[in-house]
Amino acid sequence: MTSRERWTVYPLLFLAIGLALRAVTVPPEKFTVDELEAGRIVCGEIVITSDDGTKLVHLGRVKGAGGGRIEISDLDGAEAIAIGTGPEGRDGVIEFFDTDGQTTDSVRARAPILPPADEASPR
Repeated sequence: MTSRERWTVYPLLFLAIGLALRAVTVPPEKFTVDELEAGRIVCGEIVITSDDGTKLVHLGRVKGAGGGRIEISDLDGAEAIAIGTGPEGRDGVIEFFDTDGQTTDSVRARAPILPPADEASPR
């Protein structure tokens, strides 16, 4: 290896090692930002909290099983409204909660049962 090649390869090698170690040694708490702009975000869940840490909005999976769910809490962190799918299928559900977290009322919409994709729909 010539001297010119060494001046190219070794700095790049140390840069790569440094970047790899930085990802391991810097704790995840250091990766905070005030603003994030992105065209698309793919993640498992999103939690929005107030300044004191109270959970205000939670976007994630239905408790137990099923599809997606949006939970909106009041200022005390008690769940107030939940919008999502039912745990047993594609049915849409809007739930309202009292101050104890118990369901007071709900609105359900049954999803139509569709034929399998390989079968022709009857006319």
